[in-house]
Amino acid sequence: METLTKILSASAELFRQYGFKTITMDDIARRAGISKKTLYQHFANKNEVVNEAITWFQCSVSESCISILEQSENAIEGFVRIMGMFDQVLSNMNPLGMLELERYYPEAFKKFKANMLDKDIEAIKNNIIRGMEEGLYRDGLNADFMARYRMEISMLVLHPNLMVNTRNDLQFVMHEVSEHFLYGIMTPKGEKLYHKYKEQYLKQVSKL
Repeated sequence: METLTKILSASAELFRQYGFKTITMDDIARRAGISKKTLYQHFANKNEVVNEAITWFQCSVSESCISILEQSENAIEGFVRIMGMFDQVLSNMNPLGMLELERYYPEAFKKFKANMLDKDIEAIKNNIIRGMEEGLYRDGLNADFMARYRMEISMLVLHPNLMVNTRNDLQFVMHEVSEHFLYGIMTPKGEKLYHKYKEQYLKQVSKL
């Protein structure tokens, strides 16, 4: 793995687990297994690391989602496999991370939202259109609106809210919200497939 990729991967993992406020350049260098001198040869400061790490991580996740959707036999399988992927991504994720990104690194947060609108919404919209064509999602859905609604509730979950608390962690809440969204758009045929794929791809997500 080349040095830049090691830095971005290590940074993204640290930010995911511990948030953005307390992580230092020392922490990043240590996790990446490089010297601080090498780190500063690539980035002038932590702000640059945050910007690049967020973009790198988001592109990596988006590419994985698109690949999953393209390889899946139908829209339901694609949606469920992505739910499974996010169950892993959100495990041990700092629930204050997104708030810290918005508060302390507003430019990185702005870029994050712009990229989300550009790629993620389009992928969800295409999945909804495909599901309607396959008879797995209800006819007449406004695919663009539903895709934007889906992303908005996901962003809500990633910010401090009444749902994520000492009883329900981030992973559990996102899983429940995703399932609720899916039940709202599926046909009976889609629900049968969902139960099949849920057993196949989703592990039991505990509250704590």
